[in-house]
This record gives sequence, structure tokens and C-alpha cells, in this order.
Amino acid sequence: MNYYAFQIILLTLGLFAFMLLLLEWGRRKGRRRLEVDGEKASEGDGTVNRAILALMGLLLAFTFSGAATRFDVRRHLIAQEANAIRTAYLRLDILQPSAREPLKELFRRYLDVRLEIYHNFTDEELVNANSSQSAALQAELQAEIWRLAVIACRAESGQPATTFLLPALNQMFDITTTRTVTYKIHPPIIIYAMLILFTLASALLAGFGMAGNKKRNWTHMLAFAATLSFATYVILDLEFPRRGLIRIDQYDQVLIAVRDSMK
Repeated sequence: MNYYAFQIILLTLGLFAFMLLLLEWGRRKGRRRLEVDGEKASEGDGTVNRAILALMGLLLAFTFSGAATRFDVRRHLIAQEANAIRTAYLRLDILQPSAREPLKELFRRYLDVRLEIYHNFTDEELVNANSSQSAALQAELQAEIWRLAVIACRAESGQPATTFLLPALNQMFDITTTRTVTYKIHPPIIIYAMLILFTLASALLAGFGMAGNKKRNWTHMLAFAATLSFATYVILDLEFPRRGLIRIDQYDQVLIAVRDSMK
């Protein structure tokens, strides 16, 4: 288990425990109000409770939907990059053998670097240490591939190489920027702060709502806290699909299959 996964699990457990405390505290406060004011103690509370719980549900749905959408986008971009690399690699056959073989070797090195970059996202320190080095090597390989491809296209007597190969290389290079930017897109921190705040507020209000029962309903209390804390965990884990327990590493097999086909 990596450091990020440990952090998110620890946060979820802390949220679960704090929600139970707020449920109990809210129930006790509600019991005191009932003892003082009787049945009129809860008059008018229902409207406020429903409004806050509805807002919490809306925020929960919004953040989960956004995280799931971004997860799918990142997953689809892996397939798009694999298709772009495969297409460009196949179009190298347009060139003469003397120009084709050096480019194919560069393609193999380039894809190895791409796979290394994303495999290293499992370790935060490894990302910081290697991402800049790998990115620099990736940029060098892109420049060399483009340089040799342009020279080869100029040497060709016809237009097929220029028409089909260079646009495929452009698409192959552009998808790397798209993937990098997409990986870094996350909601503002205030959104997650609001989610946790409304989750805790909902636990407090739910505790007030349980004040009518003299005995604690542990089943409802545990279910309420576990459901909301687990939903929060899934949302946070979906946002970082290479660092937590919910991962997209298995989809890298598409790129690995492309690399194996280059042998």
C-alpha cells in the first residue's frame, strides 16, 4: 500500500469516527431539548434538516459524478494513445528501409519511456524524482523522431509519407500533453472541504433526529457513518487512479501490447 492510499484510508476512518461522535453528541443535545421543551422542541427543525441534507446529497452526487467522469476520460486516453502510437508505427512502413529501422528503434524507446512515466506514478517521491528526467528524455525522443521523419519524408519521391506519416506523429505527440493535463485536473480543494463539512453537519443533524428514541440505534448510526464515509473515500480515490486502491494500471496493458508488437 502506497503513502497516498494510507492517507486516504486514514482520513476515511477519521471521518467515520468523527461522524459517530457527532451522531451521539447530536442525540444527547436533542434529548436535553426534549426534556426542557417537550414535543415542541423539534418544531421547525425539519425544514432546516431537509435543506442541509438535500444540499449534502447534491454535493455528494456532483463530486462523485465528476470523479467518475474524469476516471473514464483518463482510461479512454490510454486507448487513444495506444491507437495513435500503433498507427504512426505502422505508417513507418511507407519509408525506405534505411530510414524506417532507426525510427522504429526510436519508437520502441519512446514507448518504454511513456510506460515508465506512468508506472512511477504509484510512488509520490518517484514521480517527483523521475518525472522531470523522463519528461526530458521523452521530449528528446519526440524531437529526434520528428527530425528523422521529416528528413525521410523529404527524401521520398511521392507525397504518401508526408501526407500520412507526419499527421500521425503529430497526433501521437499531442496525446501526451492531453494525458498530462487531464491527470492534473481536479476540483478545487474547497469542494472537498465543503463535502466533508456537510457530511459532518449531516451527522450532527441526524443525531438530533434520533433524540426521540431513548436508546441508541447503533445499526442506523453505524450505517449512516459508514455509508457517507465510504462514499467520500471512493470519490477521493477515483480522483487519483494511480495512487490509491482504485487504479487504471490494468488499462496500460493496451500500451504494453503495442510495445510487444514492435519486437
